[in-house]
Amino acid sequence: MAELERGVWQRFDHDPRLPSHAHLRASDLDRDVIADVLATAYAEGRLDRDELDERSDRLRATKTLGELPVLVADLVVDRSAPRPAVRSMRREAEERYAARRNAALWSFLVPTVICWVIWVSVLLGGGGTAFPWPIFVTLGTGAGWFRMLTAREAQVAELERHLEEKQLRREERRRRRLEGPS
Repeated sequence: MAELERGVWQRFDHDPRLPSHAHLRASDLDRDVIADVLATAYAEGRLDRDELDERSDRLRATKTLGELPVLVADLVVDRSAPRPAVRSMRREAEERYAARRNAALWSFLVPTVICWVIWVSVLLGGGGTAFPWPIFVTLGTGAGWFRMLTAREAQVAELERHLEEKQLRREERRRRRLEGPS
């Protein structure tokens, strides 16, 4: 039952424990999830035949998602109760953008400063030319940082889209893992 307990609520398209989902109509797939929990509990001896029959009858009569959790409340540990998302996708994307912007700044500053210091040192030592060749390094590395600064919204939107796709892939893998081999 331990494996079943971990995955019960993730098997729903809409978590029936959430008040915002409680009024939604339950589907046959939703009822099947609860039926699996009941069957497993019966097989493990956690329910006797009368309890299984009673809960199965109540399950068949359910209409909304909010009616489902009560049928297995004493069978499934609710340690993964729904929590509001700690961070939204938008906020995560903005934080990743800020990190990339800072990395781009350092990628601009470090080579630029090194090249200008070398140029000034050589020029002051009397062995260099007056042509400011570090300007090419400054322009080349500065272009990436400038692009990062001028296209903020587009980059945040792209990062947000990437995070959403990653979340969808993670949920799909979780769903396939819970469904088992086909």
